[in-house]
Amino acid sequence: MQQADLVAKLRAGVVIPAHPLALSQDRQIDWRSQRALTRYYLDSGASGLAVGVHTTQFELHDDHGMLREVFQSAADEVRAHAEAKGEDRRLLIAGIAGDTEQAVTEAQLAAEAGYDAILVAGRGTAGWDEDQLIERTRAIGEVLPTLGFYLQESVGGRLLSRDYWSRLFEVPTVVGAKAAPFDRYRSHDLVTAMIESDRWQELAYLTGNDDTIVHDLITPFRREVNGEDRVLYCHGGLLGEWAVGTRAAVGLLDQVLTARDEGSVSLALLSAAPEVVEVNAAVFDTANNFAGCVAGINEMLRQQGVIDTAVCLSDNERLSPGQDELIAQVLRIHPDWCDQQFVAQNRDRWRS
Repeated sequence: MQQADLVAKLRAGVVIPAHPLALSQDRQIDWRSQRALTRYYLDSGASGLAVGVHTTQFELHDDHGMLREVFQSAADEVRAHAEAKGEDRRLLIAGIAGDTEQAVTEAQLAAEAGYDAILVAGRGTAGWDEDQLIERTRAIGEVLPTLGFYLQESVGGRLLSRDYWSRLFEVPTVVGAKAAPFDRYRSHDLVTAMIESDRWQELAYLTGNDDTIVHDLITPFRREVNGEDRVLYCHGGLLGEWAVGTRAAVGLLDQVLTARDEGSVSLALLSAAPEVVEVNAAVFDTANNFAGCVAGINEMLRQQGVIDTAVCLSDNERLSPGQDELIAQVLRIHPDWCDQQFVAQNRDRWRS
């Protein structure tokens, strides 16, 4: 895919779930469940998939053989779905980690599997300055176009300056960024750098702020730059939160795009915000500073029967006490946001 075509697809409005990793009790990949997840997202109408990201468990990057298989599995399902439906295939975005050498190697694995872009994670760059991070992104961009990633500190992110984002957006192979610092001021830095960039119409702004999904999607960002009035909207999301309730997320984005076209936002649409936050609080374990966020996504999918376990690669990634009960509660309170009926009707087919 040409970079311009990729940017056009991203800027048209996208729902991209972060793909979980389904494991057996003995921490082996459960391929039946893994494929079921991919099929769920595709049938939900997701614009693409993000694989190898935080939700896929960063420990996966310690085994490139396993990482390659996970990349390939998702790509195979995406291609098969497109062929069966007679449509263009959905986007494939690969998360990478590690120092420059490792990151480039992982980008090459993704390219070989047919991925379209790289989400650049900071894992493996502790102590690096912003110059080093940008040069790493340049190197990755020689393999595939890249998306910057502002990750919250509680799950391994770091503070990044507005100048960093301004300089990053000057890199020709950067096609956008995911804003997920869970902080209004830091998100503002990223968006300001984007709208002020000479390349602002060549960049996609994706939210990863699970606590403000609705507000990020509906809010116009206005700025006069060199005498030009510019308006930047969030172009969609790449979210761990959208690894559950994916069909509902597609419907939410459709409502947002309609509201933008009409020039007004209804109270009904605004009322979605606290409901989505309530689901997210249970899944992402906000009561315990996100300690069970990865396991929580898996647990909701387990309770829905899409996958068999909530087991993670690391012993440190596990449910917090009582988190499973909170997840069961939001499944009862907000079945529509969690795709309860849709999943129940289709999970056996996805797992076949």
